[in-house]
Amino acid sequence: MAQDTIHPVLLCGGSGTRLWPLSRKSYPKQFAAFLGDDSLFQASARRLSGPGFAAPVVVSGSDYRFIVTEQLQTAGIDPGAILIEPEGRNTAPAVLAAALYLAARDPEALMLVAPSDHVVPDAALFQATLAKGIAPARSGKIVTFGIAPDRPETGYGYLELGEPEGEAHHLIRFVEKPDADTARAMVASERFLWNAGIFLFATRTVIEAFKTHASDVFDAVSRALSAAEADLGFLRLDPAAWAHAPSISIDYAIMEKADNLAAVPYRGDWSDLGGWDAVWRAGAADSSGVVTNGAATAIDCTDTLLRSEDPDLVLVGIGLRDIVAVAMPDAVLIADRSRGQDVKLAVDALKKAKARQAETFPRDYRPWGWFQSLALADRFQVKRIVVKPGGSLSLQSHRHRSEHWIVVKGTATVTIGDERQLVTENQSVYIPLGARHRLENEGKLELHMIEVQTGAYLGEDDIIRFEDIYARK
Repeated sequence: MAQDTIHPVLLCGGSGTRLWPLSRKSYPKQFAAFLGDDSLFQASARRLSGPGFAAPVVVSGSDYRFIVTEQLQTAGIDPGAILIEPEGRNTAPAVLAAALYLAARDPEALMLVAPSDHVVPDAALFQATLAKGIAPARSGKIVTFGIAPDRPETGYGYLELGEPEGEAHHLIRFVEKPDADTARAMVASERFLWNAGIFLFATRTVIEAFKTHASDVFDAVSRALSAAEADLGFLRLDPAAWAHAPSISIDYAIMEKADNLAAVPYRGDWSDLGGWDAVWRAGAADSSGVVTNGAATAIDCTDTLLRSEDPDLVLVGIGLRDIVAVAMPDAVLIADRSRGQDVKLAVDALKKAKARQAETFPRDYRPWGWFQSLALADRFQVKRIVVKPGGSLSLQSHRHRSEHWIVVKGTATVTIGDERQLVTENQSVYIPLGARHRLENEGKLELHMIEVQTGAYLGEDDIIRFEDIYARK
């Protein structure tokens, strides 16, 4: 591999709440498509692929491992590795785990750390900017890429630039989120960049920095990687060792203590999509500043975002000013555009009310496909189930419910007890309570089914698994 090859490390373990209801704990914003057909994660992976880039290392949580795999497969990108965090411990442990993994294979590897939920429309300019950081990274610098600000912004941290050093600058300091007056002064000085959390360094450089400035993180993560276990296509970090890793950002653990820092400005469009106002700003607005997505119509609206996430759910706004309206089949958000950062308060309120919409997405994604509840009442539930080609549900049984399966598209291979049969379109099959059963799609097209559950308890935890090709318990 060429010496200047960059190894991307994509961090995608977060579960942002400011973009609720489209972003939820069960399906956070990095996996959603806000602009175009690609999710933010897929767009990030594409942006860091091609000549000059190695296969990406992805660090994520166990709940998202199959979403990561499927989205990379859809994007046509093979991962170099997928590291599974037993629990989220902020960015420093995640970065170090990836660095140690890469260093074991190439101690001189150049490693680019990037969040997976940013919007960078000009991939060519971004890649050209990254190239400016290769020489300082090779010389032992920790290089950070900051965004040239186009407005005073109090929601971001800043980087203060020193004298130029080749195509980079000496980095004087990190600045916490400022107040409005300070932000205006910093932007006017033209000596500050927004801190985007994007870093380039040699693995040996960052590992030495952890040993020097965050030895507690180094010790815990080293043990977690040494005791990691392979699980299908994933590498699970050891939970016992990982639990001792402090929950700390790489900024606090390393960057604010190191003296070998450099910064490279990125002068193109960029957004971290930190709220619905940012989505509006990044969208294709009409002459009145209105951005619409999906089945949404604006009449006499100004500076407004209208977004429908279901083609059968028509959203109409009339006479709206500075409003965000996002409609999903199970939840609707309507807010003043200036209050976008307060959406997390709505999520907190829904959690207290024990509303499933607070954290659970309407579609429940599984390694074999997905399902969605269409109707739920006392003693019955109706689901739509989609199984991708080659997908297989576990061999399982239920203590409290029986099921009817109706195939509406494709062909299902159904196992009930010792009997295995094909069920085609417009055919149905009955699964008695307590029967061992399995559903498979051995065809080349998606399998679509309607499932009707009846019984005293219909929770997802009423599953006894006997066999599972995805190694779930």
